[in-house]
Amino acid sequence: MLNKIFRSSPAFLAVMILGISVFTAVAQPPKQGATDPAANPRNIKSEADDAYKKWITEDVGPIATEAEVAAFKKLKTNEERENFIAIFWQRRDPNPETELNEYREQYYERIAYANEHFASGIPGRKTDRGRMYIRWGKPDSIESHPAGGSYDRPSYQGGGTISAYPFETWFYRHLDGVGDGITIEFVDRTGTGEYKIARDPEEKNAMAMVPGVNPNRTEADYVREQDNPFTRQAIIRDLETPPRIANNDLMQTLIGSPQVDNNPLAVDLRIDYFRQSEGRVITTFTVQADNKDLTFVDSGGLQTAKLNVLGLVTAVTRKRSGIFEDAVTTNSTSEELASAKNRQSVYQKAVALAPGNYKIDLAVRDVTSGNKGVVRMGFAVPKYEDGKIGTSTLILASKLRSTTDNEIGQPFVIGNAKVIPNLTGIFKQGQEVGVYMQVYNAGVDQTTLRPSVDVEYILLRDGKQVYHQPEDWTGLSDSGQRLVLARLLPTDKLPVGDYEIKVAIKDRTNDVVIENKGNFKITK
Repeated sequence: MLNKIFRSSPAFLAVMILGISVFTAVAQPPKQGATDPAANPRNIKSEADDAYKKWITEDVGPIATEAEVAAFKKLKTNEERENFIAIFWQRRDPNPETELNEYREQYYERIAYANEHFASGIPGRKTDRGRMYIRWGKPDSIESHPAGGSYDRPSYQGGGTISAYPFETWFYRHLDGVGDGITIEFVDRTGTGEYKIARDPEEKNAMAMVPGVNPNRTEADYVREQDNPFTRQAIIRDLETPPRIANNDLMQTLIGSPQVDNNPLAVDLRIDYFRQSEGRVITTFTVQADNKDLTFVDSGGLQTAKLNVLGLVTAVTRKRSGIFEDAVTTNSTSEELASAKNRQSVYQKAVALAPGNYKIDLAVRDVTSGNKGVVRMGFAVPKYEDGKIGTSTLILASKLRSTTDNEIGQPFVIGNAKVIPNLTGIFKQGQEVGVYMQVYNAGVDQTTLRPSVDVEYILLRDGKQVYHQPEDWTGLSDSGQRLVLARLLPTDKLPVGDYEIKVAIKDRTNDVVIENKGNFKITK
């Protein structure tokens, strides 16, 4: 019943698992009797969020964008808020390859400085000077007149000597999103120590409102363009806008897609592991979406759905460990569109990771409809020790076959195999079930020149064994450090129902048994 389709070879020692830039359409049966969870109302208990409200409005108020604030307010649970906060800082991390987020550390240092130096009956972070300092950092220079009094006004502000309120002038050589040579004036007109941002250079003039002392000024009186009232207002508007985000384009999809969405796109995610070396593991992320949920439009005579896929992998230390971002498509002719919508589209990306614990934030967006699907999942990359037998994850595949030289680097190629996982685990009766797994560090029996491991394929239904077959290793001349187990299971003679498959590997040298299991369902 189980037909082996190919064997391992030394060429497999060079593992090649590559990401792709197109979706691969895979024929899958409709889910019998299944209901769409996205169609059910969300049964989420809203948790206490006072501390989180303070975080978004006060802690990061000076730098949070309107979109971020709006997205944050839609979140219902503290887990969602914690995920949001992690991504919020990741977007602003200037050096994602280090464990320390320098921007976050500097930001809270600025808050401490503002509270210490700019308080005036209200916390320093809430004053105009505090807000500018927190948002834009330390000025390149500061001209301070804490006592006010007689002040020789520069020529570009009209010249002459005036009696001034206490004021400060901050100068920045460059601010992203604002411009070059930016001057900000703060004036204390009340004598309380609270300096307000000046929207006109005359605000520091204590005699500005005395009749006859200062003639009315016109636009032509301003020598510098930045002193023009309209230009000054534009600069202040930009200064009150949160700074540009270093990784904005990369993470906008995730930030703009809170868990609550009017039109969610249902996506499934599967993670598999394949040993590359003792310290590196090829980790594949397979994403599957139902074509019926995608929006197809005519493009060059083909019905085309376009999606953006974005993934961010972070370690438990919050260090960014991998990023992938692809614009992908799935196509169908007009005649085959109805049939294509009963299938699934599958995308895969591979990232080399060190053993350890990680989290992935995944977002898939339908470009045409704007519908989004967001998945956040923790996972543990296993450690494969040299000299100790181990296995990859067991994959049940909707498509499994050997490859040719021309297919190296093509979608879903693992060594010399093309493996497209079936994330639903549902197969139509008559559709072959691919069984794929790798075995590492298998010894060789020098007498028979076969691996010194025993492998058995066991199929169960309702807990009862319905099939059993040992691996005979026929045709295998050299096991090397990696063996490939790849079989196709015909289902035309299998009754409809639920099944479990076990692949049992016994290391005869160390008397160790490893069992990898998988479940699938046969439907008509």
